[in-house]
Order: sequence, then C-alpha cells, then structure tokens
Amino acid sequence: MVATPLPLRADLSIDYDAFAEHARRLVDAGCDGVVPNGSLGEYQTLTAEERATVVEVAVQAIGGDRVMPGVAAYGSTEARRWTEQAARAGAEAVMLLPPNAYRADEAEVHAHYADVASVGLPIVAYNNPFDTRVDLTPELLAKLSADGHIVAVKEFSGDPRRAYRIAELAPAIDLLAGADDVLLELAVAGAKGWIGGFLNVFPASCAELYHAAVGGDLVRARELYDLLHPLLRWDTRSEFVQAIKLSMDVVGLPGGPCRPPRRPLGPELQDTIRAATERAVAAGLS
Repeated sequence: MVATPLPLRADLSIDYDAFAEHARRLVDAGCDGVVPNGSLGEYQTLTAEERATVVEVAVQAIGGDRVMPGVAAYGSTEARRWTEQAARAGAEAVMLLPPNAYRADEAEVHAHYADVASVGLPIVAYNNPFDTRVDLTPELLAKLSADGHIVAVKEFSGDPRRAYRIAELAPAIDLLAGADDVLLELAVAGAKGWIGGFLNVFPASCAELYHAAVGGDLVRARELYDLLHPLLRWDTRSEFVQAIKLSMDVVGLPGGPCRPPRRPLGPELQDTIRAATERAVAAGLS
C-alpha cells in the first residue's frame, strides 16, 4: 500500500486529475492500493472539502477495496466523522493514529479506538511514537485487538524486535511495515504488508522488493534494498514529504511543491536526493 502525496499546482491547489492518474499508475505497477490523507498527503493543511474529495477521487480511480484513508484528527469525534465519510465514499478500511494533540494515556487511547471502531470499518492502527508522543506498545495493541477495535498495525517505531512481541501477544492482527528503511527487517520478522512512501517513486521495484522479502528470496531482496536504501531512509526524517515529492519530480512524476509550513529543501539536501534518485534510475529501478 502506498502512502500517497498530493500533487499541487504552483498556486498550491490540488490537481485531482493528476492524483487519480497517479493512483492508477501505482496499481498498474504492482502495488495493492493507496493510503491517502496521511502525513505524506499533507492532510493537516487540507480543508474539510479537500480532504473528503481526495478520498472520493481515490475510490473512483481504483476502487474502494484498494483505498485506506488516514482518518487522524485531534479528537475522537472528528476521527469518527472522517471514518464515516470514508465509508460513504466506498473505502473498505481506514488508518488511525492515536490522539495526537497531547500525550494521551492508555485508557484514552483505548476509548479513542473504540469510538472510531463503532463505525464498523476495519481499522489499521498507526504507531508513530515520535510524532504523536503516544506509543502503541505490543501490550496495548493486544488489548485493542482483543476488544475488536483494530485488525492491523502500521509499525513505525523502527524497532524490528517489536514484530516478535506483537506476534506473541496479538497474533490476530497483521503487522504492516510502516518505515521504509526497516522494510526488509520487518518482512523477515513476519510482516504481512508495507505502507510505504518511496513506492510513489519506484512502485514496480518496491513491489518486487516487498514480494522478494516476504517470499524468502533474500538475495534479490537485499540487492534491491541496497539500491533503494539511500532513498528509503528519508521516510523517517522530518523532510520526508519534500524528499519524496522531489524524487518524484526527478523521475517525471507529479510531485510538486508542499503547502506551508513545509518549505523547499536547501540546495545540499536537494542535491543529495537528486543524486540518489538518479543512481536508482541508472540501476534500472522503476
């Protein structure tokens, strides 16, 4: 699954046609679907109308079974409303962060997921303790799973050891690799999926990497991983939105600018990302 950015025009309006075309391109290249309205999609900067339209466009482009919108919000009521909107649009699952306005305690996190789960769509929890300051530990995930509030977790802690603890405590949920630069490690540890950012740039090669890794072809997986890792590691940096969009621009895809407060990268960082992208293209990645 691809965490999709939004192609923006020079005036920072959304190019919905380019977004729909990109979603179709990703599926045609071997990806299973898209995850719009996540951090890479700059959902925090969208109007309510824009955020709803993004989901509708994605569903119309590739079908609701391939669309898993992010429904994060400061409050549980708003997250539930976005989940209801996703259901009306035809999406068949959603991805949900814990409350992200403050460091919620375990009881509040549990109530948050219970509230949104009441809509009836399957929920993939998103564990990003760095940005939310809330850690969905294996123990907490086990409780959420036991109560039927989540079906999977996008694991972004960067610690592959968690995969084994989650499998032990919460065997009913699927582990999805959430950070591009530990994809291989989590695949070896039993991940059932990957929600990634640089799949936007090299969807066919990233899909091949994932299938080789989970299928046990570690020779091919390592070959691709070594080629891609200079880019994959940007997924865990604060500049990841600009980095992925710039890399898309380099290969001729609709990346474009970001909305404030994100600013263009400095010349040195741009040169680093351009060079890594060009090396991957020269190696035949696509």
